[in-house]
Formats: sequence, C-alpha cells, structure tokens
Amino acid sequence: MERRRLKKRDNAGAPKWMVTYSDMVTLILVFFILLFSMSQIDMVKFDALSESFRNRMIFDFYPSPVPMENPTEHTSDEESGKNTNEFEKSEQLDDIRERAGETTETDQDSLDDLMENVEQYLRNNELEDVISASRTDRGVVLVLQESILFETGEAEILDSGKPFLDKIGKLLTEIPNDVRVEGHSDNRPIASYRYPSNWELSGARASSVIRYLISRNDFDPSRFTAAGFGDTRPIVPNTSQANWKKNRRVEMVIMEKDDQALE
Repeated sequence: MERRRLKKRDNAGAPKWMVTYSDMVTLILVFFILLFSMSQIDMVKFDALSESFRNRMIFDFYPSPVPMENPTEHTSDEESGKNTNEFEKSEQLDDIRERAGETTETDQDSLDDLMENVEQYLRNNELEDVISASRTDRGVVLVLQESILFETGEAEILDSGKPFLDKIGKLLTEIPNDVRVEGHSDNRPIASYRYPSNWELSGARASSVIRYLISRNDFDPSRFTAAGFGDTRPIVPNTSQANWKKNRRVEMVIMEKDDQALE
C-alpha cells in the first residue's frame, strides 16, 4: 500500500501589498511625530525670555504678559533679589522725572539770562534800531539787515558796517557760546561770475562776517559755523520791495550750550 504523500505548505508570508502599506503607515507616523515635536515649546527658554522682558524698565509696573509655569519659584527669586527691576519703586521714577524737569528749567533759565544780557548790551551800545534780537529754541538770534553790511549782490563788508560787527565781537568775547552765522537772500535770481546763485551769495556773506570777527578778535575759529540758505527761509513773503529788503539778512545765532554738542 503506497504511502500518501503530504503536500508541503508553501510558507509565502504576507502579501506583497502589505509591505508597501506598512511602509506608508510608518512614514505617516514619523511625519506626525516630527510635527508634534516641532510644536512643543521649550518652556525653559521661553521662561528665560519672559523674565528678561519683565526685568526691563518699560515693564516695571505692568504684569508680565507671559504666564508663569511655577509661580512659587519666581516668587522666591524675586524675594531673593534675583529678578528685581532697576527701578522698583514709583518714588525712584518720580525722582528721575523731577531731575529731568530741573534740567529743562535750568536750560530755560540759561536762555533767559542769555537773552537778557544781549538785550542789555544792545541798549547800552544803541544798537536796538540796527540789530534785532529774539530768542528761539536754539538760542538768541541777532538779525542784521543786508543794507547795514553789504551792497546788493555783494559779500564784501562795508566800512560803515564794520563798527557794528566790532561791537558784536565785543559782545561775543563776554559770551563763551558757539555762534552760527547764517546768510539769507530774497527770491530774485542772481547770476554773476562770482555768485552763480543766491546759494553762493548767502554763504559768502556768512563767511565774510566770520572772517571779519576772527580777524578783529582773539576767537577760537571752532566756535563759528557758516551756513547759506539762499531764499529758502524768508521771514516775510517775497511780494514787495520792502519784504525783499527784510529777507536779505544775516542772522547770528548764539547757540544754547546744550545745542553746541550737536553741531
């Protein structure tokens, strides 16, 4: 009797499509794990950042917009003085504001004193009808009309104008402030070999005044600055002969001491 042959099982394993499907599921799982990991906030770094902002003066009296993870730990740090602000008390800020106000008042007093000294000098030397003085944020401005110092269209100082500049030079010897000399013209065009436009003319007039003052007095040249504005800064509209005359001028700005560092 023949033995029955047993058929060997063909152990082929999982279908081929299952391998591809498993790889796809694995990749999707890794993808979502990466997304999840990137969405997590490093609380240690975030907390350190919030502390750095809270310790700035701008946030002194406002609660931190970042919630604390461990309030007890932060409380102990503040009590130990690790996270205290530079200005903890409102009295300290009030003191700073008060000192700032005192500085502003001191500058204002300095301007008032300077203006008073200049006006007194103009009165004593009978210059009020020739030179006008006004106070601005920059300092005290002396205005000399063109007719006092120059011929029309020229930048050479007239002999009749030199005594006025001599008196101004004497005034400046008593004042240590820096001086800015500005030339101004009307809007009528000028075209000559020496002065192609009002820019050159106004700048040359300012320079002439400075050269004369330095030549007649022992001034440090670094005290002076020359500027030519042409017709860009009229004090009245350029609509008549009288207004043209007013706009043709030289301004000497005796600078406020705080402005000298900015020049």
